[in-house]
Amino acid sequence: MAFQSGPFEAALAAAAGDDGALHGELRAGFLEGAERQLDLMHRARCDANWQMAARRLHALAGGFHATQLMAFAEQARSGAPGDPSIMREISAHLDEIGGRVNR
Repeated sequence: MAFQSGPFEAALAAAAGDDGALHGELRAGFLEGAERQLDLMHRARCDANWQMAARRLHALAGGFHATQLMAFAEQARSGAPGDPSIMREISAHLDEIGGRVNR
């Protein structure tokens, strides 16, 4: 699925204004937080840990209006803990947000 940048980019622009460096720092901070939650999902050994990481990812995405990531996090919360397909989707989406080639 293609990255829909509209609401996410608008949230970054509203927070950073014309400060390009701040815009980059906010994007990097967002990605760092999201990747941390994805890592916790990968390492979750119980349903509660999976749910907590997915909830935190959803909240982080909501704060930045990253609607597609919110949908992926919700899918993870309602699906089976440890689902490798949703983790791949999240990882690929984060790569798109960061402008990186898939890992």
